[in-house]
Amino acid sequence: MPGRVGVGVIGAGVISTQYLTNLTTFPDLEVLFIADLDVERAQAKAEEFGVPGHGTVADLLAVDEVEIVVNLTIPAVHAEVGQQIIAAGKHQWSEKPLALDRASGRQLLESAEAAGLRVACAPDTVLGSGLQTTIRELRAGRIGTALNALVLFQTPGPHSWHPSPEFLFDVGGGPLFDIGPYYLTALVHLLGPVASVSATASTAQATRVIGAGPKAGTEFPVNVPTHHGALIQFESGAAAQAVFSFESEIKRTLLEVTGSAGSVVVPDPNKFEGATTLWAPGVGEAEEIPSAGVTTTRGTGVVELARAIRAGEAERASGEIAFHVLDVMISIDEAAASGTAVEVGSTVTVPDALPAEWDPTAATL
Repeated sequence: MPGRVGVGVIGAGVISTQYLTNLTTFPDLEVLFIADLDVERAQAKAEEFGVPGHGTVADLLAVDEVEIVVNLTIPAVHAEVGQQIIAAGKHQWSEKPLALDRASGRQLLESAEAAGLRVACAPDTVLGSGLQTTIRELRAGRIGTALNALVLFQTPGPHSWHPSPEFLFDVGGGPLFDIGPYYLTALVHLLGPVASVSATASTAQATRVIGAGPKAGTEFPVNVPTHHGALIQFESGAAAQAVFSFESEIKRTLLEVTGSAGSVVVPDPNKFEGATTLWAPGVGEAEEIPSAGVTTTRGTGVVELARAIRAGEAERASGEIAFHVLDVMISIDEAAASGTAVEVGSTVTVPDALPAEWDPTAATL
């Protein structure tokens, strides 16, 4: 099917605003419908962004012109809604994580493959100019052979600012499942697939209190660990140490990669841009490498998926990578619970870097 790609969005919550701000301006996409359990909320969002259709999920899935459905539902129903999208004969872009367990994640990918459809998944920050610049530099051999990495994500937690943070402290949340996909996806693109993990975990408080919005002062239960420390072994022989924490009053974000001929500080994997800082042996000062390429934010991966569909090529933010990252996160959780190393059963082929001239804001279809 030639021409622009029709898009529908399921979920008119907080994150939809950033998605729709971009999706409605990308020339290769045409946003046709917004669906939500709260139909009035879907209508308000459609009117805000000039989208012609709104209604229920069933209404959206009945629109023939919609080719890609952007799944912005809560993590607990990502796989269930994804199966509905595939059953309706449509490609899917999912917010992360792809699913909450291996079986439903694998079943979703198998359903899509059997139907000849695509499943792609956030985070698409890895397609931003910042991380893509780092990927190109490492693949050009700028630090030699990558040997190890250090990840630090530390914060007191999102309960202080998020108006409805309960799901971030429930199954499918916590720092590992909420923030882990950004860093682990970046690590897979930089160092390749993961072979095994060891880990520890803790939970600082049994309950938290909402600090902002109409529910401020409300206490809610914490149902998942709020800190994971992991040792990650890659198939290449490289290794990474990673901390994902909602327990630290010290706020810190860091991703470093060290190789046989230098080290880099990678731009924040939760952002789409930022410079790469490189240290070479014997050089006193670091080299700052500006990001090369056009930077847009959430929804960039939907454009890349749409172009890949039209070209008959593989998308880069693929469901297979998302499944591997899911497998790694579950393995970290299992390793922390068991106190033993866990082998990661899945593997994945890492895609080529985007060309520096790739531009999601260009009209190409």
